Amino acid sequence: MRLEITRRAELAIRALALLGRSPGRVKASVLADDLGTTVAFVPQVVGPLVRAGWVGSDPGPTGGYRCQVALSDVNVLEVIEAVDGLTDMGRCVVAARPCRADDPCVLHVAWGQARSELVGVLSATPMSGVEAMSVTR
Repeated sequence: MRLEITRRAELAIRALALLGRSPGRVKASVLADDLGTTVAFVPQVVGPLVRAGWVGSDPGPTGGYRCQVALSDVNVLEVIEAVDGLTDMGRCVVAARPCRADDPCVLHVAWGQARSELVGVLSATPMSGVEAMSVTR
């Protein structure tokens, strides 16, 4: 059982927060420096944000990435799921089988409550409430 998000999702959250607070386009090299990653990894981080319509990507020497939504309109859970996929895959956390209410595992009720609380907090946290932490500061 793992209660963590991928590095790519964490960087996507930080990238959207940074882009949402930037006045214009941000070059991939600047974004990579701010995130503490490589320029080659930036498209993998920002790609899901572009596909979701939250970030625009302008190619070329004068291009870059720009936020296309108000950060208050996107929540943290949406970003995590855009990058990592659905948080509830319908799998039991104890046994390698589908989660079934008619045949519950020992943690079925407790895990359901914990997951509900976690999802509730993440979905209630707007991206505008996320610190735009930069590595280069």
